[in-house]
Amino acid sequence: MNAESSKAELYAIDLSNAAWTKSSASVGEHECVEIAVLPSGTRAVRDSKNPDRPALLFTETEWHAFRTGVIAGEL
Repeated sequence: MNAESSKAELYAIDLSNAAWTKSSASVGEHECVEIAVLPSGTRAVRDSKNPDRPALLFTETEWHAFRTGVIAGEL
């Protein structure tokens, strides 16, 4: 499986029953990032102000790299 087909499969996941949680770093009532843990360690991220817009989806490897970069102050 190549990366392109892997991302297509990731974006085919049905998020209608995802359990969304708000980031502990969110300050405003409607200015929050929400994250859903999906099968196999994948993550979905959305803006709570616009929950009907498409979420960003990350593979487990991408999520790990993103978190590492944020924690290290690279992003």
